[in-house]
Amino acid sequence: MEYILADKQEGCVFCDALAKNDDLTLYQGDDTMVMMNKFPYINGHLLVAPIKHLSTLDQLSRHEMGELLSTVERSVDILKQTMSPDGFNVGLNLGKVAGAGVEEHLHFHIVPRWFGDTN
Repeated sequence: MEYILADKQEGCVFCDALAKNDDLTLYQGDDTMVMMNKFPYINGHLLVAPIKHLSTLDQLSRHEMGELLSTVERSVDILKQTMSPDGFNVGLNLGKVAGAGVEEHLHFHIVPRWFGDTN
């Protein structure tokens, strides 16, 4: 609710995080980044994004697409090892109508799930 009711910040949360090297940023590679969600659905909720400020999949090169999916895969593996979830929701929300809160910078959500969680 805090996020929904708050005034929306100017700029891009991903680009700003990269520029500030903030505490939420867990990884920054040549082509991708991983950050913790400031308003997670559940513990361990990560966001994986390209470094480039892009809004659609077709703007990625094949190399960037491969790096993005590889970073998603590595992030899931690290969460498996550290948090032992029973499963994951992994996905993209492309466009405001699809639920994208930050539609201007493409990003994957990785949400660990456990039997019995209700989020």
